[in-house]
Amino acid sequence: MSEDRKYIAEIDLMENATYVVRDGILEKVDSLPTGFGKQTITYENGKWTRVEINYSKR
Repeated sequence: MSEDRKYIAEIDLMENATYVVRDGILEKVDSLPTGFGKQTITYENGKWTRVEINYSKR
């Protein structure tokens, strides 16, 4: 990707969500299937490599 290029993405700020950007692409992380849990984003060499989603039911 060229340094002088600019990519613009539009997101809905009224929606609670987690996003990650890799190589100029915005990607929405899957939401938790229930209201309780955590999202872990793992980075290597400055780029995210995986997303883990853990949740529990009450």
